Amino acid sequence: MALRTLGGAYHRASASATAAAVPMTTPAPDPTRPPASGPRERIGSAPLPAVAEPSLLARTTRMVLGGPRDLRDRALYHSLTLISFLAWIGLGADALSSSSYGPQEGYRVVRDHPHLALALAVLTAGTVFLISSAYSRLIEVFPNGGGYGVASRMLGPRIGVVSGCALMTDYVLTITVSIAAVGDALFSFLPSGWLAWKFPGEAVLIMGLIVLNLRGVKESIVWLTPIFLLFVLVHIVLIGGGLVLHLDATGEVAARVSKGFSDDMANAELGALGMLMLLLKAYALGGGTYTGIEAVSNALPLLREPRVATAKRTMMYLAISLSVTAAGLVLCYLLWDVPEVPGKTSNAVLAELVGAHLPWGEGFVICVLVTEAALLVVAAQAGFIGGPRVLANLAVDSWMPHRFAALSERLNTDNGIMIMGVLALLGLWWTNGDITTLVVMYAINVFLSFSLTMLGMIRWWLRAKQPGAVKARRLALFGTGFVICATILGVTAWQEFDRGGSTALIVTGLLTSLCLLIHGHYQLTISKLRKLFSDLGNQPRSPTPPTTPFDPKAHTAVVLVGGYGGLGIHTVLNVFKTFPHVFKNLVFISVGVVDSGAFKGEDTVDELRKKTLENLEKFVELANGLGVPSTYRLAIGTDAVDEVETLCLAVAKEFPRTTFFAGKIIFQRERWYHWLLHNNTANAVQKRLHWVGRTMVILPARLR
Repeated sequence: MALRTLGGAYHRASASATAAAVPMTTPAPDPTRPPASGPRERIGSAPLPAVAEPSLLARTTRMVLGGPRDLRDRALYHSLTLISFLAWIGLGADALSSSSYGPQEGYRVVRDHPHLALALAVLTAGTVFLISSAYSRLIEVFPNGGGYGVASRMLGPRIGVVSGCALMTDYVLTITVSIAAVGDALFSFLPSGWLAWKFPGEAVLIMGLIVLNLRGVKESIVWLTPIFLLFVLVHIVLIGGGLVLHLDATGEVAARVSKGFSDDMANAELGALGMLMLLLKAYALGGGTYTGIEAVSNALPLLREPRVATAKRTMMYLAISLSVTAAGLVLCYLLWDVPEVPGKTSNAVLAELVGAHLPWGEGFVICVLVTEAALLVVAAQAGFIGGPRVLANLAVDSWMPHRFAALSERLNTDNGIMIMGVLALLGLWWTNGDITTLVVMYAINVFLSFSLTMLGMIRWWLRAKQPGAVKARRLALFGTGFVICATILGVTAWQEFDRGGSTALIVTGLLTSLCLLIHGHYQLTISKLRKLFSDLGNQPRSPTPPTTPFDPKAHTAVVLVGGYGGLGIHTVLNVFKTFPHVFKNLVFISVGVVDSGAFKGEDTVDELRKKTLENLEKFVELANGLGVPSTYRLAIGTDAVDEVETLCLAVAKEFPRTTFFAGKIIFQRERWYHWLLHNNTANAVQKRLHWVGRTMVILPARLR
């Protein structure tokens, strides 16, 4: 469970959004516990006292982004997840939209040897089905998601973080490539004088997607569904028309392909080996076609139960649609002998050639390009779905700052969405929207992740105790997948090292190094906190309350705690050490925070409440051992600060003579990065309580 310690260094950082409503039920009375006048758990999100009317900015934000999610709703998780059809649109659009740039990058290599396009089309379709099949089998074994999780578990955490960083870079480039391709598609028919508006328009699209995703994943996909379906319909006409209109020329094309093979075989400078190398280069540089296949496995927690069945059905939809579209376009390039026209995509040229034989041909061309551009916008959506999820997983495992696992009141990873959007804008600016450079960077990161995932699955099946025939088939599948992915990765990095390849490797390497540094810092902090607990953890605890009655009118120390550990124990002991003979009662306050590590299913709130109660019970037993009567209050929400403030103000009314305490670890030498890596919940709560006239003391715990 994701239970944040107030002021704790190794727990989750507080979320930046407002807390959500909380389902609460009062537990059965315990005859051994001192009486208290109020409920132990907060029911709902009561308005805070003395709160002014929301500002214009707050009202506008609520109108644009929507209201908070109600955690009391048992069907909440069900309502936020995606069925196969919506998952195909939201996640499969990334793969399907790659047909706007992937096939043309591969065909560009064999344009002077068009007979190789037939082999390229077959290889493209076969690779789509092979990788899709591999990820479908992966989902069966790892139902909590693939990619980063598989590499971490099977190849070790340090290899896993390389896969995670490659995936994160991949999702940033998903947004950047898609939006850059939108510009290329639209400016294939827009006047050249408008070219100065290309980058500003692309930047506006990215910012619009940021806002749309801050509203919520499902809402954004539902809005974009008509675009996806229109793309499918128009490209059925484009590819179907391109094939049907050239049926009478099939014999001529077959003869041209045969002659081309013969001529190249007889060419002393090329020959069979040269043709193979040329085809391999085209196959590798067309690797952008396969870049969205893994999105389903990485976003598995977003899918409707039964998740494995939903994911496999989504993968089937994706494989069929992508293979038909990508291979069909390559065949059409071959049949129509599509030339390279400066300022136009290959799909734009093909649409013009096909449209010349159709009614309203010019309108058809515009429709093809507009739907491609629109679907690319939908494809960028996959980056905003999968990217924050990978970032949150890295944060949960302490490879990234813990605050990136936080959820907003709409149960979105707002921090991750903003990070993805900002990095996509920087990538667009850095490359000036050059699609070839972006696709190279994109493909390298995708196939780095693919290769590590396939290698991890090979290791899993080598260890698996499964029937021999099943084991052999799976090893053959993942072994073939690894060879193909590693080959595409190697050829792309080698052939395009000076055109995006080196940049991709450097960026992913730097990101991995940053993760290792962050993880090392967290591990060092955890080891120091464990030492603190080992020094204090032998304090006597008792299930039996003290004989002294709990007096609500006496001086009461309200201690903000999280998980039962060294920091909480240190804070309780220091209350009585710093203020001897002052406080007669103890009230423990704790908030169970629903973040990306905790939000797994419909039982999330119940499980989190149970864990929070277990920790509070231990603190009550600690108070019993000290001979101090005590009770507790708790809440569940997405924002620790908001929830704690509400609880504190309620407790202050219930026990009029209260002083609030929280612990905070301090370092001998504060660094500039501590504010990012460690939460400042205690300071934030103190500021709010001071504003309303309540006393709160922060007791330091020194980590040396």
